[in-house]
Amino acid sequence: MDVKENMEKIAREAREAAFHLAAVSTELKNKALLAMADALLKEQKDILKENEKDMAAARKSGMSQAMLDRLLLTDSRIEGMADGLRQVAALPDPVGEVLSGRQVPNGLKINKMRVPLGVIGIIYEARPNVTADAAGLCLKAGNAVILRGGSEAIKSNMAIAKALYKAGDAAGLPKNSIKLVETTDRQAVDVLLRLNGLVDVIIPRGGAGLIKKVVENSSVPVIETGLGVCHTFVDESANLTMAADIAFNAKVSRPAVCNAMETLLVHEKVAGDFLPGILKRLTEASVEIFGCPGVCAICGEAKTATEEDWFAEYADLKLAVKIVASLPEALAHIEKYGSKHSEAIVTENYSNAQVFLQKVDAAAVYVNASTRFTDGFEFGFGAEIGISTQKLHARGPMGLAELTSTKYVIMGNGQIR
Repeated sequence: MDVKENMEKIAREAREAAFHLAAVSTELKNKALLAMADALLKEQKDILKENEKDMAAARKSGMSQAMLDRLLLTDSRIEGMADGLRQVAALPDPVGEVLSGRQVPNGLKINKMRVPLGVIGIIYEARPNVTADAAGLCLKAGNAVILRGGSEAIKSNMAIAKALYKAGDAAGLPKNSIKLVETTDRQAVDVLLRLNGLVDVIIPRGGAGLIKKVVENSSVPVIETGLGVCHTFVDESANLTMAADIAFNAKVSRPAVCNAMETLLVHEKVAGDFLPGILKRLTEASVEIFGCPGVCAICGEAKTATEEDWFAEYADLKLAVKIVASLPEALAHIEKYGSKHSEAIVTENYSNAQVFLQKVDAAAVYVNASTRFTDGFEFGFGAEIGISTQKLHARGPMGLAELTSTKYVIMGNGQIR
């Protein structure tokens, strides 16, 4: 069977599963999710063994340290995946929720109800935890899911999916509710993007290249996610100790994730007091600085930033830093170079905070907190399917509600028109 035939078979099987999943009870879905969480822990040794094979291949290929961190699984990360599934099980089931209802003059009762999207295709890169997170969220929202992870994580993904399959089948979920694409042939993605009628929506999770390819080539509707050129603006009224801790966390805690800070903007009135300390702290943490002339004058290790640096999602221990003359200049910079993901201001000025919140066009906007909180787990969603940076259907961390659509349910007693 060639790649095209195999992908069509996978999609047909997922479509059949979605038909049955739409009517599966909340109790059964929760039972399956809890069983999947237990299965991940039961199969933990095998999952870690397969992940080490992926890690070895990635090191040999020269993968960056930040990307290796995304690929790495540990005991605690697998426990976190299991906890995520348990949290999803504990959340209210969105399917069947009545969003609005009214009775019109002719007596018809019209309700607007949440329903599953159907079959969701997830295309993602070197984060094997997405395999469990995406499967759990899609299932709880009544959707079948087709998972296509990156080739660098194929062994990890297969081990995780195997545990999920067995647990879901044993719990009584419709067969083929979860489908992992096991080929690393890139043609599989090209075929998946064209499976109109079998796949209802595609969600890409990864870097700019992946997202661009999916958006430009898919005939299946796409929810655009992930690209994170995130800024932190240190205002003239900022508590500089707080600002330093926020900036350091936003860049260094996990530099390869989409909610990491990529550009630090600093008001000129506090640049002399703030920048020497934070730049020293960052460079000691192996962060490479790309700065404007003022920044380079303060930090001898900084390299001159180019126009490309202001647009860059480094996903690495690299940071662009710029001194700005005012809040309006910071806002203009974010508007031009930002990716509408997550933006933060550190300020003690209420008016400036309100202006920032009102004028910044992004899925998540912070006052006095790290952008690293833009995350489904941190927002109380159990996990997330991705961070939507678009405006239609869903925006920000996508939890259960964002994996549903709606339909109108009309109850009558013989009305005709």
